[in-house]
Amino acid sequence: VQLQASGGGSVQAGGSLRLSCAASGRIFTTLGWYRQAPGKQRELVAAITSGGSTNYADSVKGRFTISRDNAKNTVYLQMNSLKAEDTAVYYCNGGSYGRDYWGQGTLVTVSS
Repeated sequence: VQLQASGGGSVQAGGSLRLSCAASGRIFTTLGWYRQAPGKQRELVAAITSGGSTNYADSVKGRFTISRDNAKNTVYLQMNSLKAEDTAVYYCNGGSYGRDYWGQGTLVTVSS
């Protein structure tokens, strides 16, 4: 099982980034993104089911968009209007038959 995340980087406040995560090895009913800022707990950012239902953290609604290509088993997170408080390590997550799988983190740094 592998979840390969990419797309992190540094951007100024107000800018945009797009994260990608290619999943393999399992059928993932849910794919999503979590983030962990220094000194804080890991939190859900957004998730999407194989049927296209989405769930967002209140703090990112209207700014972030999660999407999924089921044929490629890939999930994307389009992040617009980034804020300094979005700075964190972002982790790709896949849910498969009651188990959670994690990819390596990708760092997003937003400077104000």
